[in-house]
Amino acid sequence: MMNTVTVKSVRHLVTSTKHAVSELMVPAPWGQIRGKVWGPDHGRPVLCLHGWADNCGSFDTLLPLLPQDCRYVVMDLAGHGQSSHRPPGVSYYFPSYVADVHRVVKALQWEKFSIIGHSMGGNIGGMFSALYPEMVDALVLLDSYGFLPTDVKELPKVMRQGMEEMLKFEQREERVYTYDQAFQRLQAGNPTLSEESAQILLERGLRQVEGGVVFSRDFRINLKNIVRISLEQSVELQSGIKARVLVLIAEEGFGKMFAEPDQKKFTSTLLQGYREQDGIVVRVPGDHHVHLNHPEIVAPFVSDFLQSNGPSPFPSAADDSTIAKL
Repeated sequence: MMNTVTVKSVRHLVTSTKHAVSELMVPAPWGQIRGKVWGPDHGRPVLCLHGWADNCGSFDTLLPLLPQDCRYVVMDLAGHGQSSHRPPGVSYYFPSYVADVHRVVKALQWEKFSIIGHSMGGNIGGMFSALYPEMVDALVLLDSYGFLPTDVKELPKVMRQGMEEMLKFEQREERVYTYDQAFQRLQAGNPTLSEESAQILLERGLRQVEGGVVFSRDFRINLKNIVRISLEQSVELQSGIKARVLVLIAEEGFGKMFAEPDQKKFTSTLLQGYREQDGIVVRVPGDHHVHLNHPEIVAPFVSDFLQSNGPSPFPSAADDSTIAKL
């Protein structure tokens, strides 16, 4: 049945949390969407969405520090972690991820829930919140702006590059690594990851094969995304978000290290849009994976926000220039 969800207990946290961590499995037309579940059965529903090329282990260090009366469901996005890859010849697009989120919450029978999204997961959460505003009551963006606009003049080049990359990929052979080689590759591609954080992500990020290990993620996620939206479209979608919004921007994070050059001119417009909708924008010390490397920096802000019913649980942080010094 497509509207069923199977959850089985797999292990207990070696942390202060009192609740077991369970495995999530939701059927999809091409396979399964996998993930993990934390917290009490009837807790406040919170969906957590990881960033590009990561997996649900991205939240392993943060969730034990957040309110323990919440029910956290952490997805391995399609093509990531232990979730199935999309069918051959199919690319990975933001609207497809949004549809996957809808599949999961429908299986969970959630009518209203909160979203915590890191990086790409925040962009998926932003788009979902705009398209289904009645379903999301709070949106937390971890080093993410909720949307990823592209200059319309760049679209022809981007679309052609993405198509050519897909055709080239179809001739590619899977590479087998030793664990150490895989670890080194992950850190080379994600220099902000601490050694411990990289090991956490590799727990779900590798698959054993004859002769060694392979990355479990689908390498098609590395291809140029040819489905883009403009700044004007992003702002229009943003205006449809009805949820309370908290944006935590890392000082040494996405805006400084990972954004395409054209993206930087868009970020101030998006942040101003959240402020005009009574959203909260806070800058914190740390890098793009601060929520995983140093969760104690972001946890107090996320916890206070989730537990607050008002527009701002920390008025002094309502200004984008505010830096969290913890």
